[in-house]
Amino acid sequence: MNIIKKIAVNQLGYGFIKEPPKGKDEYYLRNKQNRSGIEYRKLTALEIEILVRNRNTSDNWSAILVSEAFNPELVKNCSFFGLIRIGNLENSCLSFSDLIVPVGIYNSTIISCDFGNNVAIHNVNYMSHYILGNEVIVTNVNEMVATNHAKFGNGIIKKGESESVRIWLELCNENTGRKVLPFNGMTTGDAYIWTRNRHDNALQQKFIELTDNQFDNKLGYYGKIGDRTIVKNCKIIKDVWIGEDAYLKGANKIKNVTINSHPEAKTQIGEGCELVNGIIGYGCRIFYGIKAVRFVLSDYSQLKYGARLINSFLGPNATISCCEVLNSLIFPAHEQHHNNSFLCAALVMGQSNIAAGATLGSNHNSRGADGEVIMGRGFWPGLCVSIKHNSSFASFSLLNKGDYNYELHIPIPFSLISNDPLKDELIIMPGYWFLYNFYALARNAWKYVDRDKRKYKTPIYEYGYLAPDAMNELLMAQKIMAKATATAFLLKSGKAIPADEDKLLAMGQELLKNKSKKEIEGLEIIATGFENSKRKAKMVKVYDAYHMFERIILLYGMEALVAAVENKKGKQVLAAVKSIEPNYSNLEWSNIGGQLMPKKSELSLLSKIKSGSIASWNEVHDFYETESNKYVQRKNNHALACLEICTGIKLSSLSQKQFIEWLDTYVEIKKDITQRIEKTRAKDYSNPFRKMVYANEAEMIAVVGDLKDNGFINEQNASIIILSEKISTLKRELSKK
Repeated sequence: MNIIKKIAVNQLGYGFIKEPPKGKDEYYLRNKQNRSGIEYRKLTALEIEILVRNRNTSDNWSAILVSEAFNPELVKNCSFFGLIRIGNLENSCLSFSDLIVPVGIYNSTIISCDFGNNVAIHNVNYMSHYILGNEVIVTNVNEMVATNHAKFGNGIIKKGESESVRIWLELCNENTGRKVLPFNGMTTGDAYIWTRNRHDNALQQKFIELTDNQFDNKLGYYGKIGDRTIVKNCKIIKDVWIGEDAYLKGANKIKNVTINSHPEAKTQIGEGCELVNGIIGYGCRIFYGIKAVRFVLSDYSQLKYGARLINSFLGPNATISCCEVLNSLIFPAHEQHHNNSFLCAALVMGQSNIAAGATLGSNHNSRGADGEVIMGRGFWPGLCVSIKHNSSFASFSLLNKGDYNYELHIPIPFSLISNDPLKDELIIMPGYWFLYNFYALARNAWKYVDRDKRKYKTPIYEYGYLAPDAMNELLMAQKIMAKATATAFLLKSGKAIPADEDKLLAMGQELLKNKSKKEIEGLEIIATGFENSKRKAKMVKVYDAYHMFERIILLYGMEALVAAVENKKGKQVLAAVKSIEPNYSNLEWSNIGGQLMPKKSELSLLSKIKSGSIASWNEVHDFYETESNKYVQRKNNHALACLEICTGIKLSSLSQKQFIEWLDTYVEIKKDITQRIEKTRAKDYSNPFRKMVYANEAEMIAVVGDLKDNGFINEQNASIIILSEKISTLKRELSKK
C-alpha cells in the first residue's frame, strides 16, 4: 500500500536542509544561489490586509519578504508556505510572442520560493523550492518542484546517498561496459576519451573523481529559472535548472535536467516532450513528442517529431527527428530524420546522415551479450540498410541499400560498399566519392561549416575531407590495394605469393604504376579481412581509386605548401620550400569528439589525467583549447609530410623544375575537382529519369533551380580562377633571378 505521512501545516516549506552546518540556517545555499541583489523587507500590516482581501493565505505572514516596490494588489488567490521572497511587482503586462500576461502571482500554491522583479506567475498548482529571475513567465503548470537532493542531470551523488542512485550514460554498447557519468559542460571529446581505455582502472577512476569534484555534494540546492524565461502549459517540471531566455511550452515531463540557455543561444522545448535525466546545451530545439532519457544534447542540436534518444550523447549542430537512437555516442553534425531508422550501440564520429530504413543496431546475434559499431567521419548508409555488430568503417564510407549479414571491417575511406546478390559477393568500390559524387562530398564539407552555429568556433571541428585522419586512411588504403593487386596478379599468373609483406607491397605499387587500367581491371582483386564470411569481398575500380588517392594526397600536401610560400618573393620561394622539414613524429591522429589531434596529444592528455596534473574537466577543456590553437599548424605539417611520402621526394631536395611541375599538377587537380563537382550536379538536369516528372525544362528550373544559379558551384568556379592567378604569380616569382 502507499505510505501516506501526515505533517503539520506549519512545517510545509521548512526543513529542506534538515541539518545545516554549524552557524548556518537552512537557507544558506539558497542565499548563495540567489544573486538578484534585491533587498527584502517584511510585509506591512496594510499589505497583509490587501493580500488577505485578495484571497491569499499564508501559514506565517512574517515569512513573506518583499522588495520596496512590491505591489500586493498583484498577488491574488495564492497559498504561501515557508519562506517566500518577492521582488518588484509593477502594474504592467509581460508579452512574448502571442502570450500576454499581467505581472504578478495569481491562482498558485507557492512553497519556499524566491522571485525576481516583475515575474508573471499564473495558475501554478504547486511550485516548491525554486529561485526565479527577473521577468520570468510561468503559466498553467501542474507541478514545479525541486527536491533537496536535486542533481539537475549531473551524474553525481549527494551527501549520504548510495552509489546505486548515480545516473550513468551507457554509451557505445548496451552492456554498460562503456558507461560514463554525464555532467553540465560535458563535450563529445570528454565522452569519447572516457568510453575508451576501459582496461585502465586507474584512469577510469580519475574520470569519476573529475566529475565528482566538479560539483558540490551538499543537500539543499534549489531549482532555478533564469531571467526572461517562459514556461507555459507544462505538466511536471521536477529538479530542473533552466538558464536565461529559454522557452518551454506544453512539455509533459521534465525531470532531473539542466537546460542551458542564453540571450544569444536560446533553448526551446515544445509540446508533448518527456525529458528525464539529461543535460541540454545552449541554443537547442526540442519539439513535438520527444522522449529522451539519460542523455546529453550538445549546443545547437535538435530533437524533433517524436524522436527517442535513450542512453545517448548527441554532439553539437546535430539533428535527430522521428527515429530511435539508443546507447550511442554521436560526434558533431549528425543528421537522422526518418521515422523508421534505428541506431544502437554505435560510435558515430561525425558528419553522418542516416537514411530511412537504416537498422544499425545490436541484435544479440552472437555468443556475447551485445556488439557495437564504429562509424568513421562522414558515414552514410543508404536506404534500408542493416548491418551486423561488431562492424567498423573508415571515413566517408557509403553503404548501398541492402542487408549486410556479416560483420564488416572496411578500412578504405570514401568507399561504396554493396552486396551482389546474384554472385553473393561483397563489392567495395574505393574512392567512390572522388570518382562519381564529388559534388556531394565537397558541398557537405561546406554545408557543415555553414551550419556550425557556435558563436566561438572553438575547439575547431574538422568538416573537410582533406584532413589528417582521412589522409592517413588514404595512405593505408593505397597499401591495402597494392597488396591485393599483387596477390590477384600472382594468382592469375599461377605464381606463389611471397610471405614478405614488403615485397608484396612493392610489387603491387609497381603494377599499379606501370600496368594499364585494362590490365588491372582484368584482375579479380579480393579484399581480405573486410567481412567475417567465406564469400568473396571484391574491390572494383582499383586502378582509378589508387591514382585518385595519389592525386588527393598530393592536393592535400600542395595546399599546405602553397600556403607556406605564397607571400615569398623571388629566390625566397624555393629557399622557403627547401627549409621545410616536416615533423614525422605527429603522423598518427585521433578524432576526439570531432576535434582532430595527434595521437601523441591524446596519450599525453590521458597521462596527465591519470597522474593528476590535470585535475578538473575545466583543465581538460583548456587542453582541448590549446590543441585547437595548434591544429592549423600541425595539420599543415602533416600535409607536408604526406606530400613527401606520396611523392618520395624530400622538400629539402626539391628542384625548381619539380616544384613547378607540382604547381601545374596542383592546379590541374583543382580544375578537375571543380569540373567533377559541376558535372556531378549537372547529371540531375540531363538525366531523362530526373526530368520526366516536369512538363518542360522551364518547370524543372522553377522547381529545382537553375544550375547556373547554384551558389556552391559558382563559388568553386570563382575560387579556381583566383587559385590559377595565385599559382601564375608564384611561378613568375620562381623564375626571377
